[in-house]
Amino acid sequence: MTADTVRIEVEPAPVIDPVAIHAPIRVLSVPSGHPYVQHLSVDAGDPAVERLADVPPVGAAPGQWWPPVVFDPEWLRTHADDFDLVHLHFGLESFPPEHVERVVETLAALRKPLVYTVHDLTNPQLTDQEPHLAQVRRLVVAADALITLTDAAAAETEDRWGRRPTTIPHPNVLPLDGPAPVGAPSERIVVGMHLRDLRPNIDAVVATRTLLAAVALLRARGADVVGRIHLNDRVRDPETAARVADLVGRSSSDVQDADLELVRGPRLSDADLARSIADLDVALLPYGHGTHSGWVELCFDLGVPVVGPRVGHAADQHPGSFRSFDRGDAESLAAAITEATAMGASTSATTATVQAQTAARPGSPARAGSSTRPGSPARADRIAARRAERRVERRAIQAAHRAVYAAAMATA
Repeated sequence: MTADTVRIEVEPAPVIDPVAIHAPIRVLSVPSGHPYVQHLSVDAGDPAVERLADVPPVGAAPGQWWPPVVFDPEWLRTHADDFDLVHLHFGLESFPPEHVERVVETLAALRKPLVYTVHDLTNPQLTDQEPHLAQVRRLVVAADALITLTDAAAAETEDRWGRRPTTIPHPNVLPLDGPAPVGAPSERIVVGMHLRDLRPNIDAVVATRTLLAAVALLRARGADVVGRIHLNDRVRDPETAARVADLVGRSSSDVQDADLELVRGPRLSDADLARSIADLDVALLPYGHGTHSGWVELCFDLGVPVVGPRVGHAADQHPGSFRSFDRGDAESLAAAITEATAMGASTSATTATVQAQTAARPGSPARAGSSTRPGSPARADRIAARRAERRVERRAIQAAHRAVYAAAMATA
């Protein structure tokens, strides 16, 4: 067990009359097609739990589950015989608070349990959080069972609304089978930041300025560091994209020795995204608000340490591979990058030499020779070890959800 392994403790489920429910428990997940939901059971599936497929919205593109069709009072009444339990995860931004209230009332009238996973105490898809908080408050009070991803989020939920969710950690994001990218070797230490399409919680300009200043500090101390920013061609905020491009363009006139690199292109496929993260020494989260992060999970799967602002509870997902910094503070970010590059270093003679060299330059990150840099055998070993951990964790996550569902069925 590593320092990042999260122990799952769930109270034993009460005995249930098998005649009273269907076996397996038919779970109406909202949504079902999200990768997070698909990884709540082992790949072979759970014989005790059947997660029903999403109903695609009219005219939706293949794989699109939003807005959730099944999270609707009329749909639930019409199909009440087809499911045993509703498990809500994502999609609240598709509905006003009064719609959520009607769904809660409908499920209560149908005597169908509601399980709610508190992923987002603040919604990364929204700027105005008041409607979202009203929805979360109502669901926390009404749900038959609550789940969240970290103990810190469970404590915040309890502090706000008087109910403490069961903590069940986020499963793997990277598939557990098949090849995994280990990254391309680089002489320079690469700190990467993916701004993607600039959704509302991406603090793009502040994050870019802070990264630029932190890289300048580290380079002044003798470290050969570069910042790499990925930004989609199609974004939600073209003005912010232009400001980011201007900041990067002014960072250096010499492209070969720029403090920052800007990589623009179409939205990355899952495989291309994994490869782009694998090429990094450190991944930087550009969040302005949020609660948890699937990005942290993908970086963990790829063996890439993460630095992020003190926002929400992402740091509690894998504290052994995450370093926090103060938003907008370049010195704080530089220190976090330095600590992150030292994560997982072995005690080999080579690493000891590198550590001695960096000790002579306080505040400088480790360089070539660090054991888990992109493209290194040790990076591949780290990925393999984490995959093994994730397989064990997936079985525990499956069992924990099964227990929560059984308890909710018994008490609804």
